[in-house]
Amino acid sequence: MTIVVYIALIAAGLLLAGWIYQQVGERLDARRLPPRGDIRDGFHILRRGAAGPPIVLEAGIVATSLSWASVLKHLPEDRLVVAYDRLGLGWSASPTSPRTLDTLAADLLRVLDLAGVREPAILAAHSFGGLIVRRFAQLYPARTAALVLLDPLEPVEWSNLTKERIALLARGVMLSRRGILLAKIGVVRFALALLVSGARTLPKFLARASTGRSTVTDRLVGEVRKMPAEVWPAVRAHWCLPRSFATMAEYLERLPGNCRQAAAIELPASLPITIISAGNTQNHIKAAHAAYATRHIVATGSGHWVQLDDPSLAASEILRLQ
Repeated sequence: MTIVVYIALIAAGLLLAGWIYQQVGERLDARRLPPRGDIRDGFHILRRGAAGPPIVLEAGIVATSLSWASVLKHLPEDRLVVAYDRLGLGWSASPTSPRTLDTLAADLLRVLDLAGVREPAILAAHSFGGLIVRRFAQLYPARTAALVLLDPLEPVEWSNLTKERIALLARGVMLSRRGILLAKIGVVRFALALLVSGARTLPKFLARASTGRSTVTDRLVGEVRKMPAEVWPAVRAHWCLPRSFATMAEYLERLPGNCRQAAAIELPASLPITIISAGNTQNHIKAAHAAYATRHIVATGSGHWVQLDDPSLAASEILRLQ
């Protein structure tokens, strides 16, 4: 056999080994890391407490209910709180419908019905989740008591795109699509396992080979480390799944359209809207937040992930609306 055939056989063997490694890993994760809540109609829903009014937690663009773990620790245990994973993320099933704002708002309504929450709820949301709850409040005002938005994404940021933003989104979609393949053949799982074990050189090399840079990985790992340590294994397991990257790709592809739709959302002046802007948010975005908030706060020591940097502030602002 020629050297080309040998190389092809070795490559095929590595791909098969990676695929088997991924399949075994997914089965082990399913046994070791069961859902924290219940799986209902494909949604992972965590419901805690019974005292109202209900609080509903909506995560950022590709985050899950785990991103609210620190805030949950600052909320009374008897308070009715619902956190969930949107379809395609966390413990929830893959979506079968497009990830438009209307679909995402309808999914949130379905989650509330499945969780038995019928009365108006305080909807707390981070970043992109702010677009979802604003659309929900517009479509289902009778189910909305108030909004608490943590450094929410403003439609102007992504609705009228510059060439640089178009290129940035296109790169994000390309890397997400690449991530699907790398997750399927176990590369993502292998790199994250090395990272958790304390290795740095090889994970950074893999990150650079797949994304062109390792700083993205460093930044994401830094945010995850702000979460309670007990949720780290589940976050890692979720980002070993190809569906997480597929969902991210669709969110990024639909982001400009979703932002254009969100720009037209109008909410009644009587609806309480608390907005907590991150300290490092650009001033024109802070001004946009203040323009429609009924209460506007700047978390001076916080970055974009306010619920990780200042969970007590997030919890106290939610609770003051009771």
